[in-house]
Amino acid sequence: MGKAERRKGIEAEREFAKLVGGTRVPLSGSAGGEFAGDVMWPGVGRGEVKRRADGFVQLYRWLEGRDFVAMRADRKAWLVVLPIEKMLQLLKGGCYDGWQD
Repeated sequence: MGKAERRKGIEAEREFAKLVGGTRVPLSGSAGGEFAGDVMWPGVGRGEVKRRADGFVQLYRWLEGRDFVAMRADRKAWLVVLPIEKMLQLLKGGCYDGWQD
């Protein structure tokens, strides 16, 4: 991985951590154990942060006009993708104003 790619990844991790009130895990890209994952999100847990120039186009298309996307590979757990504003509102125990009926 080049210097620019590393910088882009670290910037994304810091941005997300700040957005959710979490902390970036130091050395997250080079170790496991207590350093596994990129960000610690209080009340949620440890997670990976991914940022691509145009790598998630299909996910964004599926989200257009919708509140979430649920997906699952055969014999794997369900995953749900939703905008961060909706996720933060759900975690606060509130009802999101923008839900579509």
